[in-house]
Order: sequence, then C-alpha cells, then structure tokens
Amino acid sequence: MNKLAVVALGGNALLRGNQKGTVEEQNTNTTDTLENLIFLIKEGYDIVLAHGNGPQVGNILMRNDAGEQMYNIPQMPLDIDVADSQGGIGYMIERNLRNILKKHGIQKDVITLVTQVVVDKDDPAFENPTKRVGKIYTKEEADVLAADKGWIFKEEVKADGGWRRVVPSPRPMRVMNEEIVSKLAREGNIVITVGGGGVPVYEDADGQICPVEGVIDKDLASALIGARIEADEFYILTDVPYIYKNFKQPNEEILEFLDYKDTMELMKDGQFAEGSMAPKIRACLEFVQNGGKKSVITEATKLEDKKYGSKITMEYEK
Repeated sequence: MNKLAVVALGGNALLRGNQKGTVEEQNTNTTDTLENLIFLIKEGYDIVLAHGNGPQVGNILMRNDAGEQMYNIPQMPLDIDVADSQGGIGYMIERNLRNILKKHGIQKDVITLVTQVVVDKDDPAFENPTKRVGKIYTKEEADVLAADKGWIFKEEVKADGGWRRVVPSPRPMRVMNEEIVSKLAREGNIVITVGGGGVPVYEDADGQICPVEGVIDKDLASALIGARIEADEFYILTDVPYIYKNFKQPNEEILEFLDYKDTMELMKDGQFAEGSMAPKIRACLEFVQNGGKKSVITEATKLEDKKYGSKITMEYEK
C-alpha cells in the first residue's frame, strides 16, 4: 500500500503579501507551488491537500462590507464566507493541479470537498476571541458595528492604528466526511479538504449541525485529519526551508532532525513565535503524538531535495 501524506499549503502559496490578489497572480502562485508535489506523487505517495485562506477570506469580508454599504446587500456570516473561500480556492487548486498532472503524464482524479469541522461549543476560545479578520475600521465605525452586529473589536498595534474585528479560534475536534477522505485518497485520488481549517460547526443537544462565527487554525485541522485517516507523513509548506533555533540571531541554528521531547523543550523556551512558527510546530507535534510517523516543515521548492526540511518524529531519527 502506498504511503499517505497530508500536505498543508500556506495562504502565501496562493497569494503573496506584496500582491494585489488578481486571479492571474493567484493562478501563477498556485501552479508554482503545486508543481513541487509531483515529486511526492512520483515517489508513490497518495496525497491529501489542505490549504490556508487568510488573504482570500479577508477579501471576501471586505467585499461583503462594501456591498452592504454601497448597495444594501446583506452580509453573509463568517461560516458562509469560509465555505466560499474553500470552494474558490479548492477549484483553483484542482484545476491547476489537473493541468500539472496532465503535463507530467500522471492520471489521477482530484476532488475538492467543502469541509465542516466540529468544534466544542464550550471551547474557552469563545470567551476570548483573538483571531483578527476583515478590514481595519475607525473607532467610530467599530463602535457602530459592535452595537449593530454584536461584533467584538480590538485595537490594531500597527503604526496605522484603527480597530479590527476579532473572532474565536476553537480547537478542531472532528472532521466531517473523514472516512470518505481516507477512502478516496487510498484509492489514489488527490483530495482537497479542511480548506482554511474547515468551516467550524458544532452539534446541539438534538444532534443538529450549527454554524460558528469563528475560524479554525489550518495547521491544527490538517494535523487532525492526518491523524484521523492514519496518514504516514504530514508536510507543512511555508516560506522557509527549515525551522531554526535563535531565528535571525547571530547564533542562528538550523534544526533539521527533532524528536517530540526536544521540540517541546524548544517550545517552552519560547524559540518559536506564536504569530508564525509556533502553531505549525504545535500541529506537527500533535500529528506524531497521535500516531503519525513524521512531520516535515519546509519550503515548497525544497520538497524534492531531502536534505532540506525540518523533520519531527516521536523518537529521534536521522
């Protein structure tokens, strides 16, 4: 049986920070990133793909805001916006990946799933929303929206100032349709799932599926689906070839081979920033703790060269 890998693409795999976000830019970025997956496919891996949606869902929220202000079009709730981004990004990945596979003479089906992820409605995250979404408002605008819609705002720390909406980011507990994801992937299909961390939902006392105004961390959701479908390996493709100790300091050190215990110690020492690398490493640790053989953090263009990438396993391996 082929090895099964879950590959999580960062939001910058589709849209770079210095770009406007045109469809041409996103198609080019997507193709460049996906080209690097051919190595894993030729190595005999079955693949499940996950992706971020930060820039894209932010744009959807701003379009909602503009539509309401200019044309009185009712804004859609955040769960619908996340689902919209899953569909649009999934389509872009699927179409470009099909073209890349054809170029390399590889016959595989690619399936995009709009994925719901179950969270605990009593998760402490609901008491302390921290994830910033959407546009930056003035204090006056934020006060009006808070009164009108019940939104919560926090002041921006950037030089420009302003106020931005914050929403909860609860932990993912279960991925809906995970059995189908596993079946399709192990039959040789490439499955795109848990886009943007998935659409957060919860089950009420009657077993009804209810939406949540929040977002889920994409890497945690990717690690969860990886563990639930018993994937062998978990890859997070980001913008650096390794993780580092003392990052950007004179004594910077590449961390290529790590085990669970040593990585936890580095986390406790504050080696990894919460706003960037810490969530990725936390997801990698959860994957191996829950039965995965290996997690890898690397740059997409370095995937084929095995000397690159930081590898995290439960026990130290070199």
